[in-house]
Amino acid sequence: MQQVDGLKPSEYLLETAKENIEGKITIDEVKYRIDSYYKQQQKKEQAVDDRTEEADKVAANITEILSEKTFVFNPAELMNIHRRLFTGVETIRVKTGKFRDYNITKSEWVLDGNTVLYASSDIITATLDYDFKEEKNFKYKGLSKQEIVEHIVKFISGIWQIYPFGERNTRTVAVFTIKYLQTFGFKVENDIFASHSWYFRNALVRANYNDYEHKIYATPEFLMKFFGNLLFNEQNELKNRYLHIGFNKQDLHPTGNSNGQKNIIVEKDSVNNEKFSVNKNKFSVNQEKILEMIYNKPAITVLERAKSLMISERAVLKNLAKLKSLGIIAREGADKILFKYNPQSAYQRKKSKESFKS
Repeated sequence: MQQVDGLKPSEYLLETAKENIEGKITIDEVKYRIDSYYKQQQKKEQAVDDRTEEADKVAANITEILSEKTFVFNPAELMNIHRRLFTGVETIRVKTGKFRDYNITKSEWVLDGNTVLYASSDIITATLDYDFKEEKNFKYKGLSKQEIVEHIVKFISGIWQIYPFGERNTRTVAVFTIKYLQTFGFKVENDIFASHSWYFRNALVRANYNDYEHKIYATPEFLMKFFGNLLFNEQNELKNRYLHIGFNKQDLHPTGNSNGQKNIIVEKDSVNNEKFSVNKNKFSVNQEKILEMIYNKPAITVLERAKSLMISERAVLKNLAKLKSLGIIAREGADKILFKYNPQSAYQRKKSKESFKS
């Protein structure tokens, strides 16, 4: 499920996890090995991708939390899950287990760069308390399968829309959801979250976005398909292209589309969907965000980028070097790190009303 944040585990973690699955080592031993591995890398001054380190440590934490037969249904549990998931990978901007104290927006591919309206930071606690109270008092007895899915979707999408933490909300909500559904007796695992992580997040976005002027309305249909598969083994097709606000069924047959509708081209709808193609180049999530920063503020410093992305300055420099090698950005000045958007490069920034590739 970490693919939603552009994270991929290392080969070392995969080998260690294999030993855990085979019963050779415990999850505590896995966590110890991972922690020791990265400490040794630092001592040797070997280059370590901060995002890979986060992926490894959080993966071990997810496994540990889901293996435990403990759960309390309240906002404190949500906060505790966030704290436990991301302990050891804190950032300057985001502290584990702490609600955000600032307001946010998020540019979404599925919304042509627009954002969901998230809860104001000063009402997060009150809003969570209200939603949890309403859900606790709700009675599922006698409901049909569809009614169960409808209500669960309403509750989970509402919690996500509050966006209580500065970052890493989707993974937190996913783990909380699995634990909560298990209290109902559902045999829920994280497989579907892992294989359809981007669909899950995009479905949460579509469940909470309205643009009445352009006749776009919040819809639970995509999340219902996801949870229908998760809970009742339905065989709904989960493809990201269908969630894009510009998608039209006619787009599946572009040769017959002569009415001016735009084509939403999606090369694949897999777990690797965290990388979007733009003019045949693929950029990681961090690279996309860096390009967005450069586009909006060419003189932004490396430190500012690092704080905003919650990664190290070294990781920012590594991404900048990659983008420079592709001709996407260009250095300006010999004595300072200043990059500006290169309009003649292979990367031509497409704003709304244009086609996307993913």
